[in-house]
Amino acid sequence: QVQLVESGGGLVQAGASLRLSCALSGGTFSRYNMGWFRQAPGKEREFVAAINWSGGLTTYSDSVKGRFTISRDNAKHTVDLQMTSLKPEDTAVYYCAADPRLQVLVTTTKYDYWGQGTQVTVSS
Repeated sequence: QVQLVESGGGLVQAGASLRLSCALSGGTFSRYNMGWFRQAPGKEREFVAAINWSGGLTTYSDSVKGRFTISRDNAKHTVDLQMTSLKPEDTAVYYCAADPRLQVLVTTTKYDYWGQGTQVTVSS
């Protein structure tokens, strides 16, 4: 049973940086593409970033491109999201997700496994 656990959320001021981490257990990490999503109150869950199984391919939403960086460590079974120049509109619960379909890097919510989420709050 694949389990994902996020960590690293918190309350920061606008312009600050924050690093989220997600650990996968119960599966072979390198057999999954990984994604980060977020959901603000009253809004649908939206794609943030994704990385393929080897770490050689990444993609980002336009709203975070140039500010956020996704990376993975297959030896540690972790995927990180480095967030810089944070804005109040980045406030949301952030989720990591795992997708076993390695042939395509999915940017929708059609991932098989999800973490419980970690809250990120950016004050103005």
